[in-house]
Amino acid sequence: MTTPTPRGPLHLRSGPRVPEMGPVPVLPAHALEEEPLPSTSRVATFPAAPEVRVGARVGVVRGFHPGWFGAVMGTAIVGVAAYLNPGAYASLTRAAHGVGLAFVALAWAMAVIIALPYLARFARHPDAALADLRHPVVGPLYGTFPGAILVLATATATVGSSLLPTDAVVLIVAVLAAAGSLVTFVGGVVFTYVLFSSEGLATDAANGGWFIPPVANIVIPLPLLALLPHVSASSARLLLLAGYAGLGTGLLLFLLVAGTLFGRLVHHPLPPAPLAPSLWIGLGPIGVGTLAILRLAAGGAPYWGPGAAAVESLSSIAAAVLWGFGLWWLATAAALLVRYLKRGRLPYGVGLWAFTFPLGAYTVATLQLARSWGDHSLEWGAVALLVVLAGFWVTVSASTLGALRGGRVWQR
Repeated sequence: MTTPTPRGPLHLRSGPRVPEMGPVPVLPAHALEEEPLPSTSRVATFPAAPEVRVGARVGVVRGFHPGWFGAVMGTAIVGVAAYLNPGAYASLTRAAHGVGLAFVALAWAMAVIIALPYLARFARHPDAALADLRHPVVGPLYGTFPGAILVLATATATVGSSLLPTDAVVLIVAVLAAAGSLVTFVGGVVFTYVLFSSEGLATDAANGGWFIPPVANIVIPLPLLALLPHVSASSARLLLLAGYAGLGTGLLLFLLVAGTLFGRLVHHPLPPAPLAPSLWIGLGPIGVGTLAILRLAAGGAPYWGPGAAAVESLSSIAAAVLWGFGLWWLATAAALLVRYLKRGRLPYGVGLWAFTFPLGAYTVATLQLARSWGDHSLEWGAVALLVVLAGFWVTVSASTLGALRGGRVWQR
């Protein structure tokens, strides 16, 4: 499939149809016809996608989507949520641990399988990889790679002791945390630079995928905290500092992106149907941020001295404030999803995995907040969220397997 190179900015005329344009990564041509834009709207000149020969072996590698690691993140977070046994039923502890271990093991297997064509693409087709990086929709999805590394580190720290010796778990978590943190920071800077240096990028190019680099930064503290009991006091303070730095970087970037996306949604029509799942990604920074605030306070308690109790209390309040914003985001995203579904089924795309990790992060955050505040009714809320999360994961997995059998999974 060959994508023509755009010759300049697109000028849309009013009416029920959008002028013809070649397909770009993620967005099929028919998707733009589902949400026609008024004549006053501007559209970014997206870079052309490299040639992808669907069905050919080289085409699969050349066109391999950078967002596939979102499936790893979404699967691993289901494992973490299940392992923590929402509801705290003693009789279900063994079953919860078994389900959690199974999902984390599956996430590891998926990561290995996905990494092979993902890394081969950079080696064999760097032009295609760089073209995706410059794309405002596909580019931020590169953040799922370091995000998956950090989520796997966190999941391993959560469930690993059930299978592996403590020293092995610590080594795996340390290696993944170091690699994931470095790639997260560098990747976030690169993509932000691409956005800042782009010429003529329209305001309606903003999308929920831009939340992925911020959420990856916010995940940084979680695996680092798992290492605190196994390092010296001076090293623990450095890890704690790095954790707060990652949290601050991610949360502030989240606020900047949220403001940009809010303006885009207010002043322009809703994104086309393939981008509907991206509106759920905002739950990711909120959920992980809530969790990180609580765990940083608890993990740093030995280093706060007499102020430890005050830090934990203030952190519990801050986490509850952020979690409340997530409740609003969840309700709004659900209402918009219903609106999209009334217009027809969402087309298949790798972006469907955006329904899993963000909701999973918010589920785990709700559970952690419930236990921090000692509120059992809120824990029941986490149980309900886990049920919804499981439904999303099964639905998206089934859709992915169907697309894999039909070959649609490789289409861009």
